[in-house]
Amino acid sequence: MSALLPTLPTRKPSNPATAVLATAALIAILYYGRVFLITVVISLIIAFLLDPLVGLFVRLRLPRGLAAFVVCAAAIVGLYLVGLGAYTEIAGLAEDLPRYSGRINAMVDSVATRVDDAENKTIQLVVPKRFRGEAQQGPAQPTPGITTATGPVTRGRRRAAPPVQPVTTGIPEVRIHEETPPLFSYLYGYLRNFYDVLLMASFVPFLVYFMLSWRDHLRRTFLYLFSGAERQVAARTWEGVADIARAYVIGNFVLGVMLSTFSSAFFFSIGMPYWLLVGILSGFLSLVPYVGLPLAVLPPVLAGIAIYNEPAIYLLIALIIVVLHLIALNLLYPKIVGARVHLNPLVVTVALMFWGTIWGGIGLLLAVPITAGIKAVCDNVTGLEAYGKFLGD
Repeated sequence: MSALLPTLPTRKPSNPATAVLATAALIAILYYGRVFLITVVISLIIAFLLDPLVGLFVRLRLPRGLAAFVVCAAAIVGLYLVGLGAYTEIAGLAEDLPRYSGRINAMVDSVATRVDDAENKTIQLVVPKRFRGEAQQGPAQPTPGITTATGPVTRGRRRAAPPVQPVTTGIPEVRIHEETPPLFSYLYGYLRNFYDVLLMASFVPFLVYFMLSWRDHLRRTFLYLFSGAERQVAARTWEGVADIARAYVIGNFVLGVMLSTFSSAFFFSIGMPYWLLVGILSGFLSLVPYVGLPLAVLPPVLAGIAIYNEPAIYLLIALIIVVLHLIALNLLYPKIVGARVHLNPLVVTVALMFWGTIWGGIGLLLAVPITAGIKAVCDNVTGLEAYGKFLGD
């Protein structure tokens, strides 16, 4: 009877050592190849973001290559105009730096003087007179009528020894002048650390253009790697990752524009210098995970140092920014961004820690879209749904 039953294939248990080595290899690839991988991820996100615009031009009977070129050129021109406006504001700020530096030095001196006064008063209140140092009593006066061969004897303090005169030998001093490095060597030494980053960044426009112009070919050949029902799953995964990337970037951009608008209006109403630049910086820095609030407060505080003397105005600035930050993250963010991302706070925190450790500051910005993309893959692939539920909210 048992001979008639079909034999079921036995599944070999996975080797834990193999899993550990594979995980270690993956982390090593993510770390040592971070410049290359960051460039590819950023290019993918930008391509997903611009793809609807390319599709719009394609529906207007433009060839896809030409439509991708028009969209990329428009994006580059937009970035140039934004950079030009930022440069104009920063150039005006650079001219006022001496005034800001003088103001900051005066504030530092004032704070140091107040700290010294508070320290002296504390010593006078806490330490008895007989235990106070001579530094609190001022210079000692010579005792009248008592002199020695070396001069008057001071009360409570030894007379300082006369300064030692340098001995001259008659040999001329030899000074060694270090050769000043040429400008090219200085620039090369400064930019050498950023060479890899600048090199990879120069590929971003080309990667985005080819991803957009060859989008149909890439999608079709990608789906050919699967067959049957798996091909439909791969198509849904492709669209899910693209939708999440677009929702995250557009949602954060809309929130940043809203925060920048309200912040700039408030800064303009109180007469803050460079209110537009400060408002934009404060609005978009407020969206940085976990450290956005102190970063958002810093630009207006630094900009107001040159004209504001009352501490109350700084408290008002901090209060307004805190209110805008709380409204944006607790009321607007769940409706605009969270409705498409669906990640629980614990997973977001761990993702920020992991990608921030592996990729640095840019990893903090890419942690949420990468994790949301992984969740989209898990939600659409059979057998990984449990992981998608674990990552979700």
